[in-house]
Amino acid sequence: MNKIAYLLVLFIGIIQSALAQHNHISGKVIESANKLPVEGITVRLLPINKSTVTDENGSFTFNETAAQITSLVFSGFGYEKLTLSSSDFKLGATIAIKQKAATTLDEVVVNSGASTKQQNQISKLDIKMRGVTNSQEVLRIVPGLFIGQHQGGGKAEQIFIRGFDCDHGTDISLNVDGMPINMVSHAHGQGYADAHFIIPETIESVDFKKGTYNAEKGNFNTAGYVDFKTSNSIDKNTIKLEGGMFNSARVVGVFNLLNEKQKAKQQSWYMATEYNYSDGYFDNPQHFNRFNFFTKYHGKVSKTSFLQFSASTLQSKWNASGQIPDRAVAQGLIGFYGALDPTEGGVTSRSNFNAQLLTTLKNHDFIKNQVYYTNYSFDLHTNFTFYLNDPINGDQIRQKENRNLLGYNGSYNHTSYIGETKITTDAGINVRLDKINNSELSNTINRFTVINPIKLGDISELNTAVYVSETIKFNEKWNVNAGLRFDQFYSQYNNKLATDPTLNGIGIYKANATIASPKLSVYYQASKNTQFYIASGRGFHSNDTRAVVVTNGKEIMPPAYGVDLGTIFKPTDNLLLHLAAWYMGLKQEFVYSGDGGIVEITGATKRIGLDGSIRYQPLKSLYVDVDVNYAHGRYANEPKGQDYIPLAPVWSSTGGIMYKNKNGLNGGLRYRYLSDRPAIEDYSLTAKGYFVTDAVLNYTKPRYEIGLRVNNIFNTQWKETQFATETRLQNETNSVTEICFTPGTKLMALLGVSYFFK
Repeated sequence: MNKIAYLLVLFIGIIQSALAQHNHISGKVIESANKLPVEGITVRLLPINKSTVTDENGSFTFNETAAQITSLVFSGFGYEKLTLSSSDFKLGATIAIKQKAATTLDEVVVNSGASTKQQNQISKLDIKMRGVTNSQEVLRIVPGLFIGQHQGGGKAEQIFIRGFDCDHGTDISLNVDGMPINMVSHAHGQGYADAHFIIPETIESVDFKKGTYNAEKGNFNTAGYVDFKTSNSIDKNTIKLEGGMFNSARVVGVFNLLNEKQKAKQQSWYMATEYNYSDGYFDNPQHFNRFNFFTKYHGKVSKTSFLQFSASTLQSKWNASGQIPDRAVAQGLIGFYGALDPTEGGVTSRSNFNAQLLTTLKNHDFIKNQVYYTNYSFDLHTNFTFYLNDPINGDQIRQKENRNLLGYNGSYNHTSYIGETKITTDAGINVRLDKINNSELSNTINRFTVINPIKLGDISELNTAVYVSETIKFNEKWNVNAGLRFDQFYSQYNNKLATDPTLNGIGIYKANATIASPKLSVYYQASKNTQFYIASGRGFHSNDTRAVVVTNGKEIMPPAYGVDLGTIFKPTDNLLLHLAAWYMGLKQEFVYSGDGGIVEITGATKRIGLDGSIRYQPLKSLYVDVDVNYAHGRYANEPKGQDYIPLAPVWSSTGGIMYKNKNGLNGGLRYRYLSDRPAIEDYSLTAKGYFVTDAVLNYTKPRYEIGLRVNNIFNTQWKETQFATETRLQNETNSVTEICFTPGTKLMALLGVSYFFK
């Protein structure tokens, strides 16, 4: 596998180097204050009006020579425009640009040079305008992505996007600084992605794309991917204190660790820490607490290399009210915010180490090497069925694991020209190893007394992959991206439980599988402000090792096939529209149920839908955003009326209005709407929709900020997560299948004070 990858990269390098021209215009863009490279800056040549966008190394190249142009224009969202005459520009020069104090929608450019990452401008705009004030907003920054919490804030959120109930991450790939968040073969569910170790104040940008269209992305990239990028440096130190209803409190500190002289030498190092506590709005106090620590170094270690190193840790503990059946509330056994099993809850921790080395070659190619390590623990106690299976002790389950995760990502990026055609090659290798000790599923009483072991074993899962992606820019109008990815999985389960009903005794069980994922996207720049695109590709999510070894590797990686047809349109400087029609087909698969310890068959599905985003700035002080999404999903091989996909979202919308005044007063309103949707295949049970509105009001000055954040300002009673579940309550003779739910937050206000200093 590694030999194939090496030969592939070597072959590409030889061919592209032979085609490369060495007299073209090239350079690098850095931020004037911290001297660090800036990605996403549009560079335009005049008068020939050719453009490109800087890569993650801040570099740009053109096939033209300086004699063919009169000037170069540098522009980017959040930065002041800079124009250089050709006489002032030297080949290979480093250009410094300044950040703007205030950003506006007119800075967003619909640019064919940034075709494959055009949607990221929307996320950058939203972060600048709306801000990211809490851990849940980290995920909600992605248009059309909904989340639901049903374990008191300590567990990963349930994710909904594009007609998928992704559970806790099965059909969406989440990453931070190139390190995966998703957990394979997790004790609770495949792809479990707990992003709570990310401190919101450290997020610089969010790279996202819906669909299966990027060769760089592998496992879980079916409905799409979300990549969080933390800041390489910070402008100022921050101390933030928040407190409010339900005994809620939050403390945040972000501090530079290097002085200005060191920063001037392209060195940056900072640390951030966060502590959260809340009893929550439930009748049974959750006593939720979470501690986060994060530190990151980014600096130039040689004339051609930048090193980035980060470390983080999370510790979290909570009680939970869990999911409660409708009839328990209707009969007055408990209130809407009550609990039937008040001993639910959990403890989790995650520590990460992440290092990246970015090296620029003489021909402006760059090589990136990354290694990462995660140590993770998880101990969750839930009760979904109450007394269905054990009428004496109840059905509480414990899901527990300890994990070590190691990985390597390597990539090579090269730009060359054949005549006027620009070819950008990105080739890479991914290696990931998960070693999970004592993955456990047991029936318990009061959390820790085990009365019935169901699953116990060690899991080893190795994923190796190689990919190549070619982006061909024929001219200022046409861009084509073609990619191919090859993944191989080696799965092993060491069963330690003789009574496991799915396996033939204690011992080691193995299974292997491979999958190839081709991609093809075409972008057409119809005019300066209009772009059309069609994107297609094959993606996949792997299945849990405990299902894979039972089925001898069958359907270990059920493929997903997707197509997007869309446009990005900017009719005026203050209005941006993004529209897309899409299709997604997912083949039948075998799925491991983490709550039951059994392997189930899930039928093939088909989904079609529409996504729409509007960003509008009628005044410099006013920003409006609206996202509307529709999805029609059905099982492919089931009779009509029995083919609904449980919990698949149909209509959803988010939006808001944000006001910013020069005197420091700023604030806004945000809504989120999710329509009714089927809770079961025949739609005999309905997961009720909701409409919830939040508000924020701040007074911001250079040295301080005072803010008020209010969730659910109209105190709507709503169900945040819902499931069709068969349950039996204590002393009931017969079981009932009905909606079980976790209530959404009541009206909740938090007051915060921030202090900024150098």
